[in-house]
Amino acid sequence: ICLNEMNIINVPIIYDWRLNERHYGALQGLNKAETAEKYGDEQVLIWRRSYSTPPPPLDIDDERHPRLDERYKDLTPSQLPASECLKDTVDRFLPLWHETIAPSVRSGEKVLIVAHGNSLRALVKYLDKITDEEIVGLNIPTGVPLVYELDHDLTPIKHYYLGDPEAIAKKTAAVAAQGTKKKSD
Repeated sequence: ICLNEMNIINVPIIYDWRLNERHYGALQGLNKAETAEKYGDEQVLIWRRSYSTPPPPLDIDDERHPRLDERYKDLTPSQLPASECLKDTVDRFLPLWHETIAPSVRSGEKVLIVAHGNSLRALVKYLDKITDEEIVGLNIPTGVPLVYELDHDLTPIKHYYLGDPEAIAKKTAAVAAQGTKKKSD
């Protein structure tokens, strides 16, 4: 749908692991509500949203470690995260931005980035110059296209979500509520 709307149907698709969601370490694959019940809402929020506090890392031999995933066979274990905070995600994403994405945009290409919430938060933090403290409160709604219009220096002119504002607000609130204990009726 987005490619149709942008009138860029026949474009190359570049897959890059640096667009992946951040790695939640020992919490990887666990239910968010159960994790909050076990560790408390505050600790889970710190792990999920703080800029520089990662969850406990996975052991290198843990079956969930990315080094055991066939998709990463061309990367060394030291290149792959055993746990990440948002700062680590920013550090992983920005080289991709500078080496691949920004040059494409500068050359006049239309670029569609399909990524996960924290990778997108890394991009928004960089483009909008959001502080480490402010980024904790940024919630990007899942599955809603976010458009950035950039000037020739790649400075944002404006950005906006595509879709119904009420539906976008509900999706944003749902993202904000993730990782909290389920309320009993």
